Amino acid sequence: MLSGYDAASHRRWREQLTALFSGFEWHSLVLPARFFRWRIRGNPLSWLNEPLLQERWDLIVATSMVDLATLRGLHPRLASTPCLLYMHENQFAFPVSRGQNSSADPQMVNLYSALSADCVVFNSGWNRDSFLDGVDSFCQKLPDRVPEGLIETLRQKSRVIPVPIEDRLFTYRPSLVDRFCPHLLWNHRWEYDKGPDRLLNFLQVLEQRSVPFRLSVVGERFRSYPKAFDRIREQFDSCIEHWGFLESRDHYDQLLRQADIVVSTALHDFQGLSMLEAMASGCVPLAPDRLAYQEYVPDSCRYGSHEQDSEREAEAAADCLEYLLEKRASACPPEGWRASSLAGDYLSLFHRLIKNGVGKS
Repeated sequence: MLSGYDAASHRRWREQLTALFSGFEWHSLVLPARFFRWRIRGNPLSWLNEPLLQERWDLIVATSMVDLATLRGLHPRLASTPCLLYMHENQFAFPVSRGQNSSADPQMVNLYSALSADCVVFNSGWNRDSFLDGVDSFCQKLPDRVPEGLIETLRQKSRVIPVPIEDRLFTYRPSLVDRFCPHLLWNHRWEYDKGPDRLLNFLQVLEQRSVPFRLSVVGERFRSYPKAFDRIREQFDSCIEHWGFLESRDHYDQLLRQADIVVSTALHDFQGLSMLEAMASGCVPLAPDRLAYQEYVPDSCRYGSHEQDSEREAEAAADCLEYLLEKRASACPPEGWRASSLAGDYLSLFHRLIKNGVGKS
């Protein structure tokens, strides 16, 4: 198992996978989630003298931050070992934040790694489609000598198997706990692409409409974060139930079971683990009609997507919330995303790749 940028979601998936399939003998190489530009381009150098890469393996499972093509070139044994590339995200659809310089390097790493892999697995259909569309658009900008059939080659080796949701999180709740003053949960990374400014707009619309609510804003927070969070805390302090990162997983799971509605205002979400976990725990989702949400959030729980008009989108989100409260919306747990449901998909793919790789090393 190779994790070139072991962020929280990557680590969670890696640890879950090795625990689910303890019958395999796993060996993991991981690099810390910092210095992004160096990590995604430099992991082959960081692992250049790694003894484990000199050994024979039945299967290599690598995350999308791994420069798999370069690794297989530098380590001859890996060139003949079956390799699965798992795409938690793709750099063609990942937004460039203010202050960052746009660079094609991360995109090229993704592209070359996908071409080098024997199988490419995406955590959502939207992730896969945005990757293929991004590669197609990127290649159209190149001056010459782009091979024909590139997109179809990538499509044929691509599959969708989500990051599983642990069975223990699934709880039964027939309906909203409190439809008169619902407990709203926003549980995402405190970064600009998760739309905190849109959350602020949404809450302001609810206040203007005199819609009562309680609010929990949790999730991973960094030293530098969007100022919209400070404005939310200042303006809606009297409504706040929980604020900031919860160190205890047990306390976080308890919050998931207590909240009524889990809210997303994200502009980018390749799968949406936080939404799926909350839905499994009985929360009713409220999400924009875009991204991977279209794959598991019911139509009635998706509000109109207006990426270029945040005020209009806030009104649409408020309309959707009032509809859900009026209809006494029920929980809609994502059963197909259970670990016990997805385990067979992972296992059959591992066995197929290992079988096809027998005798090659």
